[in-house]
Amino acid sequence: MENGDSNEIPENANEHCPGPQSESAGQSDACQGCPNQEACATAPKGPDPDLVAIAERMATVKRKILVLSGKGGVGKSTFSAQLSFALAAMDFQVGLLDIDICGPSIPKMLGLEGQDIHQSNLGWSPVYVESNLGVMSIGFMLPNPDEAVIWRGPRKNGIIKQFLKDVYWGELDFLVVDAPPGTSDEHISIVQFLQGTGIDGAIIVTTPQQVSLIDVRKEVSFCKKVGVEVLGVVENMSGLCQPVTDFRFSRVTETGEQKDVTEWVIEYMREKAPEMLNLVACSEVFDSSSGGAAKMCREMNVPFLGKVPLDPQLCKAAEEGRSCFADTKCGVSAPALQRIIEKLVANQALSTT
Repeated sequence: MENGDSNEIPENANEHCPGPQSESAGQSDACQGCPNQEACATAPKGPDPDLVAIAERMATVKRKILVLSGKGGVGKSTFSAQLSFALAAMDFQVGLLDIDICGPSIPKMLGLEGQDIHQSNLGWSPVYVESNLGVMSIGFMLPNPDEAVIWRGPRKNGIIKQFLKDVYWGELDFLVVDAPPGTSDEHISIVQFLQGTGIDGAIIVTTPQQVSLIDVRKEVSFCKKVGVEVLGVVENMSGLCQPVTDFRFSRVTETGEQKDVTEWVIEYMREKAPEMLNLVACSEVFDSSSGGAAKMCREMNVPFLGKVPLDPQLCKAAEEGRSCFADTKCGVSAPALQRIIEKLVANQALSTT
């Protein structure tokens, strides 16, 4: 199994290499000092034949959705995983493609750690969670899950191209693409490789505070520049919400130590105010005084899809590789996610008919 497209972009190429077939090959700023500069400048130019192979693969995929975030750690992969679980539960045929080459977390979030990719005469076969939910990630190709992927841009771009042209998905209603944070090589590559086949749009995930929204604004700008429609923005970790009975309560002693009094508090509520045991408590974790994602969406004229609270049970579901919709454990986050996903599916732009 090849780990990149070495026939097109040399592994010793500079970062942000435009590719030997590009009209700017050997002439762009990124080419300065590259050992291949002269060869690329004099090489014959022409259309990339792999784009034809990608178009043929993608011909059986009805809708292609990118899940992006300007900043890491905002829960983008968690959203991608739960979106895929939800669409599959709606009886859609779903593929989830993880192009986060250096930090592939999708295999764990789908409960597929330790699985391998198999090859057939049709190409690479996705790893399946259910018969209608297949997954592809470089995480399946690493001999050791702790092994670092130390690749330059050209090699990362090569494996993304290989995923698109060599994976046999079959007939899909949705291909969800989980991208790494930022607006760099992987993002440029996925848009370039899929442009001829049509990208239905991008969902952008953020958290409420300004330090995240600053980067998300750049992501929205990126989508507008490359012609990818922003289907909407999701504000994740929008306050910590969980049942009162799931909290731990402490009393601070005179010496500053914390003494656990959870059992006493729960028993006190059970005796004095039992109706309180059914309450959900919420608290601001990130500063949203600037208006959060909703305000940013109004200012940048993109749809706001909704808020998902920070729910410890959702975090646990992601750690255990299971759907948050499969039971009632994620009683706070699952309904919020479900409303967002139903809004997306109801959107005319995502109609599969």
